Amino acid sequence: MGGLLVKICGLKSRADLEAAREAGADFVGFVFAPSRRQVTSAQVRAIVDGLDPKGRPRLVGVFVNPDPAELEEIIDLCRLDRVQLSGNEPPELCRRLRVPVWKTVHLAGPAALAAVDQYAGLVEFLHVDAHVPGRYGGTGTTADWGLAAQVARAYPVILAGGLTPENVAAAVRLVWPAGVDVSSGVENGGVKDPAKIWAFVRRAREAALVLKQ
Repeated sequence: MGGLLVKICGLKSRADLEAAREAGADFVGFVFAPSRRQVTSAQVRAIVDGLDPKGRPRLVGVFVNPDPAELEEIIDLCRLDRVQLSGNEPPELCRRLRVPVWKTVHLAGPAALAAVDQYAGLVEFLHVDAHVPGRYGGTGTTADWGLAAQVARAYPVILAGGLTPENVAAAVRLVWPAGVDVSSGVENGGVKDPAKIWAFVRRAREAALVLKQ
């Protein structure tokens, strides 16, 4: 992996994974938390079974306030490469897991920035998403890019929240994140669209290349 990282989240089939792989995504996300995109460990195992770890995107499991013991079982069963914690998980859980952790922070306003520091040094990336009361992600709501840019100046950030092929270049130029994450923005009627996935990856990477010039 090199340059801007791209994650395609909310996968539900082998076809979704193949579309992300062919587009050049670095990560794919499987949502184990309650959601219309929720999958079971058995479903994920069937999707990834037989894939060469060297020839596929890294697998990210998305969880909200999981039971630690159950979480560790799913990591092993599904051969997850990363865990994304999107709820109110304490720093201690990030510390105990044996795979790299992404911690989601929902930026409701400047006061939310104070909560970021407690995860410093414990996580691979801060996963910055929009704040929607009562929801933990996957809403399609655009995050506050200004606040996200403040976080990205201090920590490695994966930017999520309302990203699409049409706006991802602008988001990359403003926030300068380490990576971007999309789910509903590459769907049609709740189904992943390979053409949108390809366009999202291409436009995100093109924007990042311009910033380096």
